[in-house]
Amino acid sequence: MSKLRSITRRLRARPASDGDGVKIQRIAGRDVTAALDPFILLDEIHSEDGADYIGGFPAHPHRGFETVTYLLHGALRHEDHLGNVGRLGDGGVQWMTAGSGIVHAEMPEQSDGLFHGFQLWLNLPAAEKMRAPGYTDYSAADIPTVQADAATVKVIAGTYAGVAGPVAARSTEPLLLDVALGPQQRLEIPVAGHLAVAFYLYAGETADLQQRDLAVYGPGDTLVIAAGEKGARGLLLGGRALHQPVAQYGPFVMNTGEEIEQAIDDYNNGRLTAHI
Repeated sequence: MSKLRSITRRLRARPASDGDGVKIQRIAGRDVTAALDPFILLDEIHSEDGADYIGGFPAHPHRGFETVTYLLHGALRHEDHLGNVGRLGDGGVQWMTAGSGIVHAEMPEQSDGLFHGFQLWLNLPAAEKMRAPGYTDYSAADIPTVQADAATVKVIAGTYAGVAGPVAARSTEPLLLDVALGPQQRLEIPVAGHLAVAFYLYAGETADLQQRDLAVYGPGDTLVIAAGEKGARGLLLGGRALHQPVAQYGPFVMNTGEEIEQAIDDYNNGRLTAHI
């Protein structure tokens, strides 16, 4: 018999600014890190005004975690110190491993004005924080869709209804689904009991959440999303909690303060990427 997961905490995205003046909605901070382990941060950019985002995120460093960028609408160009260049379009996903160190830029490209996307920061276990950096782009065509009555589930990472997403397996066992429900629709989603799980509502409403709320769920193997009169769309996040200390300073996520100091020193002295 399945055990229904209940909501143990609700978090709300707050207005913030990052990069070159990009306006975002952010869920982050020490309490959030503890509640969402292994996730560190969730950002949403949603604007029809190019001035809110066109400055983008010029070259900046990262170490110790992974970033997951998912675009609903718009385009984003990526370049890094290794000479890699990528461009995400509507429905595309980029999964980047910063590992021991990467310096990259992420620059939105304006088309009809609307830009809507998300970035997640996914922690790496201590043993993998200094692994080689890299990234993979997935187009919308790479991401399978599962239809369940009036519900649509895009499987980005992990598995839903026997359908696996394109992202390769990782020790954090990430699960990332984009779930869309019609008005008043109810959807049961099975999730392995050992995974930490949250759901971020980015459109519509549910019985428990308003737009830009994130629900953190307790133990169990099934959760239920019940849409309101306007329907609902959101991101289901799951991952194996690391239960390791987290030390973060800006773009560096490590386990100790000493490791953060080393990352800063390595970056300031040109050693962050010297091993490549």
